[in-house]
Amino acid sequence: QVQLVESGGGLVQAGGSLRLSCAASGRTFSGYAMGWFRQAPGKERAFVAAISTGGGSTDYADSVKGRFTVSRDNAKKTVYLQMNTLKPEDTAVYYCAARGGRPVRLVNEYNYWGQGTQVTVSS
Repeated sequence: QVQLVESGGGLVQAGGSLRLSCAASGRTFSGYAMGWFRQAPGKERAFVAAISTGGGSTDYADSVKGRFTVSRDNAKKTVYLQMNTLKPEDTAVYYCAARGGRPVRLVNEYNYWGQGTQVTVSS
């Protein structure tokens, strides 16, 4: 069992940066692959990035590749999403999620979810 709490969202101008954090509770955080997803109004929740248990493997949606970086600190039980060169189309609620095993892109493969944090990018 793991509980997730996101933070770091906010309002930023296009071209700016934000760093999201996702803090986990529980003793086995290092055993979970972590994913970041986002959901814009009227749209389905979509994959953004994922990272393996040890942090050695990452994956990104094409729309954020080269702009976003996912990382994790297992000692702090925290996963991060550094978002640079933000665009208005990045506006969404961002969620972190955890699953046992390897990181994947499918929403339904993740067992645990945070409550989400709003990111709004103004033009």
